[in-house]
Amino acid sequence: MRKIFTLLCITTLIFTSCSSDDDADLDTIGQTFELDNVDFIAPEFAVNIPFPQGIEVFESDVVLVYRLEDVVDGRDVWEPVPTPAIFLDNGGELTYRFNFTLVDVDILLDSPDISLIGSDFTQNQVFRIVVVPSAFAKNTDINLLDFNAVQSALNLDF
Repeated sequence: MRKIFTLLCITTLIFTSCSSDDDADLDTIGQTFELDNVDFIAPEFAVNIPFPQGIEVFESDVVLVYRLEDVVDGRDVWEPVPTPAIFLDNGGELTYRFNFTLVDVDILLDSPDISLIGSDFTQNQVFRIVVVPSAFAKNTDINLLDFNAVQSALNLDF
């Protein structure tokens, strides 16, 4: 009887020890937060955003950044960063881009002539930042350029 009990315990241990959660089935946990009233100020025209308490970023994670481009019929229109070049009527041109570490995100506004960029692009900007495991970003059929698709796939509430 003792041998059967020991064998049963070893079998249970082997099967539970061999289970893995490699996110291949996309049971990921995404983390997201929103930044309102972001201002890009001379001379850097860059903003450093530390990750809020409770947002943990691992070496293998991927950070996605989206800028609120417009609101149409009460719905937010999110544009992925880096943005394509935005050409202004006055000849100005700009793009938003970002980089990140394990503790923060830098969002930068680039322009060949910053004097041509109005405050509607430098003041009161809204960004959403999403942190996802790299397996999700690498192995998913989700369009990572579409915030709504990412939000839905990760079941993010906002």
